[in-house]
This record gives sequence, C-alpha cells and structure tokens, in this order.
Amino acid sequence: MEKQRLNKQTLALLPSSVIHNVSSAKAEIGIVHLGPGAFHRAHQAVYTDNAMEFGGNWGICAVSMRSTGVRDELAEQENLYTLAIIDENPSYQLISAIKEVLVLGEQRQQVMARLTAATTHIVSLTITEKGYCLDGKGLLDTAHADIVHDLANPAEPRSAIALLATALKIRMQQGIDQLTIISCDNLADNGAKLGKAIVAFATLSDKTLAEWISLNVCFPNTMVDSITPASNDELRARVAEAIQLQDNWPIQREAFTQWVIEDHFSGPRPAWDKVGVTFTQNVSGYEKAKLRLLNGSHSTLAYLGLRCGFETVNEGISHPALFKLVKTMLVEEVKVSFNAPDELDVDAYIDAILKRYSNRHIRHLLSQIAWDGSQKLPFRLLGSIQDNLAKGNSITLMAVGVAAWLHFLVTAAKTNLKIVDPLADKLISEAAYCAGNLADDVLRLLAISQVFPTTLATNQHFVNAVTNGYLALSNLNPTNIDEVIEGLL
Repeated sequence: MEKQRLNKQTLALLPSSVIHNVSSAKAEIGIVHLGPGAFHRAHQAVYTDNAMEFGGNWGICAVSMRSTGVRDELAEQENLYTLAIIDENPSYQLISAIKEVLVLGEQRQQVMARLTAATTHIVSLTITEKGYCLDGKGLLDTAHADIVHDLANPAEPRSAIALLATALKIRMQQGIDQLTIISCDNLADNGAKLGKAIVAFATLSDKTLAEWISLNVCFPNTMVDSITPASNDELRARVAEAIQLQDNWPIQREAFTQWVIEDHFSGPRPAWDKVGVTFTQNVSGYEKAKLRLLNGSHSTLAYLGLRCGFETVNEGISHPALFKLVKTMLVEEVKVSFNAPDELDVDAYIDAILKRYSNRHIRHLLSQIAWDGSQKLPFRLLGSIQDNLAKGNSITLMAVGVAAWLHFLVTAAKTNLKIVDPLADKLISEAAYCAGNLADDVLRLLAISQVFPTTLATNQHFVNAVTNGYLALSNLNPTNIDEVIEGLL
C-alpha cells in the first residue's frame, strides 16, 4: 500500500518514535542560508531546529545560488524532511526549520527582501571553497569571472560575495544593523576570509559601505564536522518505514556532529549553545585538532588500509593491528604535537574519532580518502611531524603514514593506476623512476618540493623514520598484517 506524502497535513500520522520539535514548526524566519545542500540540512538546520525549543523565531530561508532542485523537491513536502541518524541504534527526526527555499536567478527580489529584513539577524553559508572567489593568498580574486560580472552588473550579482555586499548596502542605507554572517565551509579562517572578501568588494565601489561593514557586521570563524552520505532509494525506503509517510528527500548523517563558532556576534542568535554548539575564542585550536587528529589519522588509515587490501574505513579500523597503530599514533604522537583548546577533551575526541571509523553503517571508501594526497599530507601529517621534531617527540608512526603514501604512488606507477591529485603527473613520473633500491626511492620521492619542504626532506631523523617505515611496508600484504604492524609499534 502506497504511503501518504509527508507534508503539514499528514504530520499527525507520525509515529511517536520520530522526534519532532513543535516550536520549530511554528517559528518565523530569522536566518537566511546560502547553499542548502545536504550538509546544511543535516547539520546547521538540525542544530537550529533543536535550538528553537528554547525560543526565538529562527526559521530558515534557504537560498540556492543556481540550482532549482532542492526548492522543487522540498516544495512538494512544504519544506519538511527527515533526518536519519546512521548508527547501531538509528533514529529519525522531522526537520521543520527551513520555511522556504528560493532560487537567486528566479527570485532575486524575494532573496534581497529576506537578506535586508530587520528580522534577519543571521546569514550563513555552505557554498564550497570555490564560492568565495578567492585567489591563492585567500584574498578576493578581482579577476574571477563572477566578480568581474558583478562589478559590471551591480543590480544582478551572481556571486555570494557581491550578493551580500549589495544587501549590506541596503541595510546601511536603511539603518538596519545587528547582522552576523557565518561561513560554515571547510576553509581555514573561513569567517575572516569571507569578511575580507566582502569588504574588498565593497571598497571597489563604495568605501563608505566598506567602513560600515567593518564596524557593524561580524564574521565569526567556524569549524563544522559530520559525515553526510548521499541520499538514495534505500534511505527513502528505510525512512518511509520509520515515519510511515513517503519522504522523497530525506537525508542521513552519522551520529557524531560538531559545530564550533567564534563567540563574535553583532546581534541576537539562536540558543545553539544549549543544543551542542561550542562557542569559543579559539576556533583555530579546534581546526588544528580536527586536521591533525581526525584528518591525519584518516589519511594514514587510508594508505595503510589500501596496502593491506581493505576497501573501506570500517574494514581497516576493524583489523586489530591497524586499530592499535592508529590509536597509538593519535595518543603518543599527534596529541602531543599541538596545544588543544582548554574546552576540548582530547582523549574523548580521539575515542569519538575511532568510534566514527568503526561505524559499519557508513561505507567510506579508502580510495576516496586517498585522493589529493599532495595537498592533504602537508597539513594533515607534515605539520605534526615538524612540530614533534622541534620538541624532540616521536614521529615513528606518523612517518609510517607518509611511507604508506609513497608506496601508494609507486604501486600506482607500476600498475598504471590513475590517481586523483592535482600533481598526479609529477607524482607518477617520479614514482615510475623508483627501481627497487628502497632507500634511494624514498630520497627521490621526498625530494618532491611541492609536498615536502627542504628543511623536512633533508632532516635525517625524518628521512630515517620514513625509510624504516617504507622498508617495513614493502613486505606488507593481507597475510602478514599483524606481523608487520607489530614490528612498527
């Protein structure tokens, strides 16, 4: 029997097991969000939905910069959708924080009205790094095609930077302040870079506006984290069974979720602090913790796991020897490489990371995590290694992660495997010259200056540690994992 469609008229049919915050359903709009993709709907919108149990009109007007897909799909459900938490004990929550979805290209007037409304106190963004129109230094790229267009066509901006600058000009002219603009993209110093880009754009045409923005609008830095697998028919079927209604656009997420926001606002905000959001003056500390502890171990597990013949994160971390190596690396080497924020319980964070990796319900491919190693390793592992060298701390297991990446390159070169990396041609070319003299092969690959700074590549302690790891891993195969890994510990 076909189930009725999820909408406001069918909410009474929801089973009591489905979480539904009635306060959120009744709220008016107070937030405009640019980029309503799956991550926003599984992350910021959920925090906001939960926060409205503590009061406030913080409904969300979601704005798609180009695509009509989310608007058209959610419209049939009156913007309601289901969040499925993927865990051993799955749970389901109806989200009603999003009140409307607008498409900039088709509904520009309505978008501008929302951005300039006195009742709008928060604008948030998940538009991916490329949406910020930045150059290699993290500053506004005035030669970017969208920025060039927007400077020539101020009435019809198509970049988020120009759109916000235009809305802020109207707010300045009408004396409407108390607005905070929050970047939620995975970009270091995201708020600072967003604010500088908007001020730089405004400066090109209106210095008074640029000064007003600098004085009246806050751009807090943030850090976000949660794995959000793509929706599929299997999810839709599972959700339909759980909520007894047909939801054609549900989303799913792991149980772990994190949102850290710099405590720097220029107006009111939802009660996010009461539903798990961390407010701090040290977002960079949390970013470093995520980069080194989570991302660094992720990459190490990816390259080691692939060499062992595993396919997914869960398969890799489920092998006791790999679990032991990753945990030991985190506790004895990565943890001591930096100073964590006072509010962060590092040991609990490490335990949470390992638990996330062990979630068998999320199929996270090691081959995908292995992408772009030349861009990731300098931030995920090499920074920790350099800091430990300076402190005289161990780098043995982190060097194994580097060695595993070198093996990944050599294997790709020998088997004609195409790798996903902006330096792919250079990396494969160098790896193809590796002739089997293992110590020489390591020196050749460590000489790739785009990845390894000279001070590190010529550090004998580092070279020795990577070489030892590389030699040990040259014998690694699915039949001797325990023996080889134990020899590294």
